[in-house]
Amino acid sequence: MYKIDRNITGLDWNEVLSIYHAVGWTRHTLIALQTIYSNSSHVAAAYAGSQLAGLGRALSDGVFNAAIYDVIIHPQFQRKGVGKLVVEDLLNQLKDISCVHLISTTSNEPFYEKAGLKSAKTAMARYLNKDLEAEYLVEK
Repeated sequence: MYKIDRNITGLDWNEVLSIYHAVGWTRHTLIALQTIYSNSSHVAAAYAGSQLAGLGRALSDGVFNAAIYDVIIHPQFQRKGVGKLVVEDLLNQLKDISCVHLISTTSNEPFYEKAGLKSAKTAMARYLNKDLEAEYLVEK
């Protein structure tokens, strides 16, 4: 069974970094991870016993808008309900927010659709990284 912790004070940042690197997100550093999670308004960290299995975060103004980022699950725990638990917890934390956005990694859209999210007609973005721009933006 998995449990969710919403507090980042107990996070082992080396373990977090290890999960990011295990899924190929190798540009993240310990300092960057500490910064992005410290600046996030909502966090859901999933544990299998004492082992961090995955986590996600969100930014919100607390009233109208929020965005979910970095739902990341260690490969050992993927397809075992951990991602669903993290997303459900974040959405529960944001239950009173009228608009919640999320940008999915390529090909994970069906996972988020199962959680009740839908494709947006007017989503826009800017990427400084040309590879990410090519992967995620629609050319007109």
